[in-house]
Amino acid sequence: MKTARLIAFMLLAGLSQGCESFLDKEPLGATTQETLFRDPTNAVQAVNGIYDVTSWDQGPKWGNGPFVAQTYEWMFGDVMSDDAEKGSSPSDFPTITELKTWNIPPSNPPVTTLWVHSFTGIARANTVINNIDAGTIDEALKQRLKGEALFLRAYFYFNLVKLFGGVPLFEQTPKPTESTNVTRASIAQTYAFIEKDLKAAAALLPEKSAYATADLGRATKGAANAYLARVIMYQLGTVNGNNHTWQEVYDLTSTIITSGQYSLLPNYATIHQEIGENSSESIFEIQFATSNEGYGPIMVGTTNNIFQNNRKTFGYGFNNPTQSLVNEFEPNDPRLEATIIKDGDVVLGIRQTIDRTENATGYLSRKVAILAPNNNASGPQNIRKMRYADILLMKAEAAAQTNRGPEAVALVNQVRQRARNSTRPPGTTVGSLAYAPANTPAGTLPDLAPGLSGQALLNAIWHERRVEFGEESLRLWDLIRTGRYMASLPADVRARALTHVATETSVNPVPLVPISLEDAQTWKLPQNPGY
Repeated sequence: MKTARLIAFMLLAGLSQGCESFLDKEPLGATTQETLFRDPTNAVQAVNGIYDVTSWDQGPKWGNGPFVAQTYEWMFGDVMSDDAEKGSSPSDFPTITELKTWNIPPSNPPVTTLWVHSFTGIARANTVINNIDAGTIDEALKQRLKGEALFLRAYFYFNLVKLFGGVPLFEQTPKPTESTNVTRASIAQTYAFIEKDLKAAAALLPEKSAYATADLGRATKGAANAYLARVIMYQLGTVNGNNHTWQEVYDLTSTIITSGQYSLLPNYATIHQEIGENSSESIFEIQFATSNEGYGPIMVGTTNNIFQNNRKTFGYGFNNPTQSLVNEFEPNDPRLEATIIKDGDVVLGIRQTIDRTENATGYLSRKVAILAPNNNASGPQNIRKMRYADILLMKAEAAAQTNRGPEAVALVNQVRQRARNSTRPPGTTVGSLAYAPANTPAGTLPDLAPGLSGQALLNAIWHERRVEFGEESLRLWDLIRTGRYMASLPADVRARALTHVATETSVNPVPLVPISLEDAQTWKLPQNPGY
């Protein structure tokens, strides 16, 4: 699937340009939206073109149109939380500092790019969803591809609603003449739209085991149910206008667990390595492959690694883990070394020097550390978006919230047991890529007590989430939905964030970023509070 994205991008780019032909006759051999789904290869490539947008680091145009800057989920999920600082040199990419400090203008490049990319993906998904039923391809393939498109449309809308609040909901791509008639849905309406897509996707998609090896990484029934659980869990702590309950999260995660499709990788240190890609623990991840291509959206690799790797190797040194995150790990937890690089550490056989003039905290993320690829800006590492460990901890939280304390404890202990049995990360000796034993002392990461309950149990689950998913861009959303975000901010930053809180009734305050200036003006959309 990794190598198919470039072909898919070129195919859909050609469809979007359109052309006039002699006497308006359809050119022989041309592919149009009407003919796209008469051929199974073209139909698959149309869906691959939606996946392609999930991988865009920048773009969507390069060389022949307007450029929009880089955007990565860690800019929001990690850097806007207490888990990370911007990093790199102080003057490099100052617009990330705007996010961190809630001094965000409507022209902020990462925000604008996220908006543009998300609606590009939604438009591509709508091309599939609205045309595939009339196609003549095999019915089973048709249903699967439609399920994938529905899942991806929900994926893009979820990214939007968490940051922007309610947004325009497009089931059909609007015509240019309709741009001034676009309206914003409420946050609750946007979530209802996402849920509808995810439920429809879950009904259409196969389980992971039904895919051929070449198709690993495609959306599955488990991925649709997992994202539905995450969407509901987030609403439970924010705008819950759809009146969800923790029992729904419990039931969805139970369905995923009993499907038998997933399991924890025995060694935590392998999760973010090549051998951990599309593994038994993977529920959804963005696919990449190395190449000789540099910056630009038409590439199979990612710039994610060069942005976060050490400036003394091949990177730019962004997204520096904080001392607060380091302190959260319990003594001798093997996950600390698998998550954090400090000065003098050996990573993938190479000794690291961290220069504090170009690093904010003295730490870097080991989860994105890779050997320099063919092109520094074309990293091959997949980005993990949903892991089975998250399903276990989501169910644990749902169990704790529904008076099933012993079950919640048992689920957390599965995650802790895997962690204490892990090795050191690969390449902790110069010149070696081997996994050395961690020699973890007895008594490390002891099981939670069976009788743990109430707030103490929730605190233990939230702690486990922070150390298990450190530097995986989940921290901001966990803080917001559990009502701990505002208290985690410095007083001046908190004061600014509070001026941007969504006005809809919410369990906890939900600060929103500004809508892209150009689209807010073109579509005549009301701007978010305080901008």
